[in-house]
Parts: sequence; C-alpha cells; structure tokens
Amino acid sequence: MTVIDPGIGTPTLWFEDVVAGDELPELVKHPDTRQLVMYAGAAQDFVPIHYDLNVAQAAGHPTVIVHGALKSAWLAELIAGWMGPTGRLVELAVSYRAIDFPGGSATCFGKVTETRVEKGIGLVELEIGVRNPEGVVTTPGRALVALPIKASF
Repeated sequence: MTVIDPGIGTPTLWFEDVVAGDELPELVKHPDTRQLVMYAGAAQDFVPIHYDLNVAQAAGHPTVIVHGALKSAWLAELIAGWMGPTGRLVELAVSYRAIDFPGGSATCFGKVTETRVEKGIGLVELEIGVRNPEGVVTTPGRALVALPIKASF
C-alpha cells in the first residue's frame, strides 16, 4: 500500500490517469553565465570551463558550458512539476552526450513509456531529455516515478 503524508493533500496526478505515450509538459530554461556561477557556488562545482571564458575557448568552445549536473537538476524539476507533491522520483539516470551553452534555450521534455503496479505501488517509466535550440537531444535519460493509486489512498 502506498503511504501518503496526510499533510500533503490530495494528489494532483493519479497512477490510473497515466498511460504510455503521455507527454510531460515541456520545461524551457534560458541559462546565462550568472546562473552558471550561482550553480557553481551552490554545488561547489568550480571547474573553470563553466565560468572562465578563456578556459572554455582554450578547450575549443565558443563560450563557457552548462554544468551537466545542472541539466540533471532541470530534468528533476520537470518530473517534480509533472508528478506533483504526492509523486516520488525513484530513479533518475541521464547521459551527457553533447554540450549546452548559456545564451540559448534548453528544452526539457519527457514521455511515459510504461506503467505497472508492483507490490501495490504505481510505477511509471519515463523517457526524458534536454534538447538544444537546434533540436539536438544533448542529455537523454530515463526516470522511474511512483504515483499514488486511487484504491490505496
């Protein structure tokens, strides 16, 4: 049986309302160098390629690059916004396949690929990713989410 914190309230998304093929509402980010510096401070990730233009250009990039872990955080934000406060992110896995740069957009997207019930828990498999302005998926991934089941609530 799924245990839901009674202080959270009624679920905004039920397991029974999700089917394979459903798409999550896209989340568009507009990273800039200020955000990268703020993230570096919060995450204690001070690799110079994320904030020092000279270092980034010496590595062959036109400008500094977006932190991979920041893109993962955006994908977690996408999922959290979709599943609501009574959902639970069980697994999150991403692959950094291409570089994103500040000054453009980064579109986070997701799609339900499978739903199943295991031990009374509604599980939802998601295919997720970050797409750059050219439409290239730079950060593909997958996630597993637990959603409340109406009969168990």
